[in-house]
Amino acid sequence: MNTRFIITLILISWLVGCAVNPVTGDRDLILVSGEQELSMGAQNYAPMQQSQGGPYDIDPALTVYVKSVGNRLAAVSDARLPYEFTVLNNSVPNAWALPGGKIAINRGLLIELKSEAELAAVLGHEIVHAAARHTAQQMSKGMLLESLVIGTSIATSDSDYGSMAVGGASLAAQLLSTKYGRGAELESDKYGMRYMAKAGYDPQGAVALQETFLRLSEGRNEDWLSGLFASHPPSRERLTANKTTAAKLAAGGNMGVESYAAAIKKTLAVKPAYDAYDEGRKALSEKKADEALVLADKALELFSGEAHFHALRGDVRLVKKQYSMAITNFDRAIERRGEFFYYHLQRGIAKNELGQIDSAVIDLERSLALLPTAPAHFTLGKIKQDRGAIDEAKEHYKVVAQGGGPYGDAAKTELVRLELPTNPSAYIASACGDDGSGRIGVSVRNDTPLLVSGVEVLFRYIDAGGTERQQSASIGAQIAAGKVASIKTGLAMTAGTSCTSKVVSAQIVE
Repeated sequence: MNTRFIITLILISWLVGCAVNPVTGDRDLILVSGEQELSMGAQNYAPMQQSQGGPYDIDPALTVYVKSVGNRLAAVSDARLPYEFTVLNNSVPNAWALPGGKIAINRGLLIELKSEAELAAVLGHEIVHAAARHTAQQMSKGMLLESLVIGTSIATSDSDYGSMAVGGASLAAQLLSTKYGRGAELESDKYGMRYMAKAGYDPQGAVALQETFLRLSEGRNEDWLSGLFASHPPSRERLTANKTTAAKLAAGGNMGVESYAAAIKKTLAVKPAYDAYDEGRKALSEKKADEALVLADKALELFSGEAHFHALRGDVRLVKKQYSMAITNFDRAIERRGEFFYYHLQRGIAKNELGQIDSAVIDLERSLALLPTAPAHFTLGKIKQDRGAIDEAKEHYKVVAQGGGPYGDAAKTELVRLELPTNPSAYIASACGDDGSGRIGVSVRNDTPLLVSGVEVLFRYIDAGGTERQQSASIGAQIAAGKVASIKTGLAMTAGTSCTSKVVSAQIVE
């Protein structure tokens, strides 16, 4: 593909896909329609909340307060979107915006802020991301790049809880994992501060916010930095730009130090309990089950009203194979917060281990309705397989197999066990042709994760008289995963003709 053609393609895409940025007034390349953005936001808002700890319902007044600040800023936004604001029960300091104005801020970020103006700076920044259609711009650039790569190949003939998500839920997570460019971050800071001033807030809150972020980013561990700072990295450049913008805006406005202190008071009071819980989660991830249980108990002693703490207890019981006790812990979690996928998922797994299959299915399906995950689909696949509902089992495994990790690998293995007997060519590739001596050779490659044997290949070729012939060849040797095996048929390969082949039978070596 020559340079002139690439430039022409870019220009055509620009002319067709250009849209006026409602915030800046500039023309931006956007190949995603406004309707698509609204649909993406509406469909993914609930599952994204589930994948990141669920709504923070311990302090409803704090959520009301955050929404009031968000709505005040949304009222002066340049884009009339169906804005929504929520607080998530997550200790990672983070905030994000989905297309269409669906915005979330974590408990872990709120406890780091010192004023209502700083909160307004965070929410104003996220509002601009949505209003200026930054996600759509990133997606459009990706679409254009993909089309150019595809065009070149033709012309030259040449994934916390969120990690469990599969199917549409895992695709939704990609909307948040896409990092904004430097220009989008500076743009969101600049216009977010303008919204702050219009809404009656002191834009110096945005300056203080960047100073706080720079301070917090120094010496922090990777887990802490994986939230806000991964997608919205602080920098001296942003701080300097905010100071310049603040100097151009009208002085004064509300800082709201006292109002913020009052709003965050209850959440700050229970912070030691969440700190113990976070330490317990870390201990469990390091296979320190006894230490995790002690920390879960400490968290509950400090604050008994949080369902996540009971779930940590339940997870420890699962690790220890104390399934009845685990079910009791998850019962308590569900009594306190019945609309969180994880409690139903883990209780379903515990019930399955105890042979309470019908009840396990109810829990697992309930968890899937809240957030599709690999563990739920895989466990249901095994249950369906054991009950002889093979087609249903396959559908569950196929969803899981799309992802990676242990569950994805296990699902692929189960699919091979179920499908290899009836569809071996889907898992074992074959080829035939001249073996280098003018004779037909047949090769197969085991694309399964299992050891196979008894591979039989049906191949077609043209004999010396010009007649098409069909014959089979058997490869008796065992073939390891990813390995190739070949045989020589001894049949003459007619010059200038081709040979086609297909695996018609194979067996798994148990």
